[in-house]
Amino acid sequence: MTATQTSTPATTSPATAPHAADTHDVIRVQGARENNLKDVSLEIPKRRLTVFTGVSGSGKSSLVFATIAAESRRLIDETYSTFVQGFMPSLPRPDVDVLEGITTAILVDQERMGANVRSTVGTVTDANAMLRNLFSRIGDPYVGPPTAFSFNVPTSTASGVFSTGKADGTTEKKVVRNQVYLGGMCPQCEGRGTVSDLDLSVIVDESRSLNDGAILVPGYKADGWMVKGFAESGFVDGDKPVRDYTETERHDFLYREKGKVKALGMNMTYQGLIPKLRESVFSKAPESLQPHIRAFVERAAVFVPCPACDGTRLNESARSAKVNGAGIADVCRMQISDAADWARGIDNPGVAPLVTSLLHLFDKFVEIGLGYLSLDRPAGTLSGGEAQRTKMIRHLGSALTDVTYVFDEPTIGLHPHDIQRMNSLLLDLRDKGNTVLVVEHKPEAIAIADHVVDLGPGAGTDGGTICFQGTVDQLRASDTLTGRHLDDRATVKESVRTPTGALEIRGADQNNLQGVDVDVPTGVLTVVTGVAGSGKSSLIHGNLAGREGVVVVDQGAIKGSRRSNPATYTGLLEPIRKAFAKANGVKPALFSANSEGACPTCKGNGRIYTELGFMETVETPCEDCGGKRFMASVLEYTLGGLNIAEVLDLSVAHAHAFFREGDAKIPAAHKILAHLEDVGLGYIKLGQPLNTLSGGERQRLKLAMHLGDSGGVIVLDEPTTGLHLADVENLLRLLDHIVDSGKSVIVIEHHQAVMAHADRIIDLGPGAGHDGGRIVFEGTPADLVAQRTTLTGEHLAAYVGA
Repeated sequence: MTATQTSTPATTSPATAPHAADTHDVIRVQGARENNLKDVSLEIPKRRLTVFTGVSGSGKSSLVFATIAAESRRLIDETYSTFVQGFMPSLPRPDVDVLEGITTAILVDQERMGANVRSTVGTVTDANAMLRNLFSRIGDPYVGPPTAFSFNVPTSTASGVFSTGKADGTTEKKVVRNQVYLGGMCPQCEGRGTVSDLDLSVIVDESRSLNDGAILVPGYKADGWMVKGFAESGFVDGDKPVRDYTETERHDFLYREKGKVKALGMNMTYQGLIPKLRESVFSKAPESLQPHIRAFVERAAVFVPCPACDGTRLNESARSAKVNGAGIADVCRMQISDAADWARGIDNPGVAPLVTSLLHLFDKFVEIGLGYLSLDRPAGTLSGGEAQRTKMIRHLGSALTDVTYVFDEPTIGLHPHDIQRMNSLLLDLRDKGNTVLVVEHKPEAIAIADHVVDLGPGAGTDGGTICFQGTVDQLRASDTLTGRHLDDRATVKESVRTPTGALEIRGADQNNLQGVDVDVPTGVLTVVTGVAGSGKSSLIHGNLAGREGVVVVDQGAIKGSRRSNPATYTGLLEPIRKAFAKANGVKPALFSANSEGACPTCKGNGRIYTELGFMETVETPCEDCGGKRFMASVLEYTLGGLNIAEVLDLSVAHAHAFFREGDAKIPAAHKILAHLEDVGLGYIKLGQPLNTLSGGERQRLKLAMHLGDSGGVIVLDEPTTGLHLADVENLLRLLDHIVDSGKSVIVIEHHQAVMAHADRIIDLGPGAGHDGGRIVFEGTPADLVAQRTTLTGEHLAAYVGA
């Protein structure tokens, strides 16, 4: 270009036109049909907080987890090499037509952490790894490398000849004698911290004699030959109370080794009661025992702290090293908020970066409301809410942006006082430029949403559609089920039931409990509440679980294989199989996918599992039975116009109507289905695998099993988990029905509507961890609201508008 030439300016877009890269501001879903979704199409704004709500079973998880998050995970996995994918779980493509604009999804769910006995809060968050490095470098006295402080690594000694091949073809040999490899594992408990023991008070009533029924083991009747073998052995007096035995008599009765004696007029083998029970009962798998014997075993078999390491899991060498006046076991036993104070007192420039990282981790625990935990807390004992918040820790302060965080009811297990802190954390993640998707029912959590998606209108086949999209204010003005119940407020029960008795708890000191004495009333609805970490579960599970007549219905996983479903778990399948057999004149075994009626190709699984060597196992529907699990000949037999596979595909509500009358009338099945509907599970399918149920659904399924029982005490752990606002009222009616039928109900709960409906409230606190563990209120809901002396009282008063 010459000097006289002028350049023509380039054509530019108006300043207001966005860059093409900035136009991808929504996640577009079109034609989603996963599970019960009915061709759902919607646009979800990015870099905003979107809450998905709706009744249980309406399709929230199917849309958020099984469609959006699953496709994100699948696409990310496809970027890895085939070799690496072989070590990853196989994820099929979700049933959706179009899914655009998705980003990397990070799931923070409420699945319980692995219940491996070696897994602790410290190991799952890498706090233990940092502490091991810290103590190996500045611990006094010096013990050894980081492995010397690991309770998963035993100290071992090696001797022998080590051979090393060289490039010239020769071999270099080195003789090693007594080479020590240091580990921190306690040799007696092998790093578990506990050893198995038997609770003698469950096995023997020492106030009685043998002839008066001192042995409490099922089958050991006072006049039976098994007890007579002890009473007439010559070692003990059968008419003497066990507590009056001499030391020798006590040993012979309980612990004497096997030997021949003359008793009952013959030569017989005599063995002490405890070794006899260990061989005959406690050595067997609990699942193989009869229900009443299994219940006895679960009461009698206990784990006690290892006497060698005092439950620390570490050997003496690992416990001897100190940093800032504390050993690694001492730090792991501290409340995390106290451990943070200990770490701040370390003044050593050589480990400054390590201490900074450790403090950052501890402070995040406190920030998220888990400062009351200790690092040696077994991971399997964390509640669903605690587990989810523990998983959140690794994401707080992350430098990542423009990712999608997916949360499953993050307010589970949180007192109303703690929900505001959780809301702040969710908003912080959003404000860093992330997309936050939350499945939630609590009004306090819905209130902070930028965008709300309400699914429904019902559950199961009656759900799966979008009922509403918009802001919280628009939701409140809408006529959807969620909109109508968003501002629901309870009223305090005016008249309360009178207790018929009490369950005494004296000197309770589990975890953070501080010698609590309390009488838990029976014959009424009792709610045990308090801030997260105040000691509610420790008080109830640690002191009432295992007592005769007390049934604990929690949210833990239900034991069973991938063949297990609600029909098999509840015993519903048995009367159905018999009815099919009677109607068709064949054997009941034909109508079991685990017996003669199973498809021979998939052996009743309904799925074919193909091993592909180093690649991930591929799961596909069985081509012969189409996933129905039964032989084609079996499906020709019908009852009421449906074959067995079609019956198992019915929802509980539809099956309830189906078995109520006509040719398919089965009173036994109708009764079980009525209980399942009573607990709010009308939408689940009879043949739905148990591993697809949420924690709240598992708890309600277990509760249904006990509705027909007479008398007794039922303990429920946060039964409102996973319940829509409209369903809480149904739950309260169910709890009233259970109490009115003669049972006592104890509920560990944070929901204010349940508190207001209680006959009696036991409030623990005032804080969490060592700041809690005390009873701060006992009385009626009306008294709690009137006094307002606790955090619970303040929030309950605000909820009921007092």
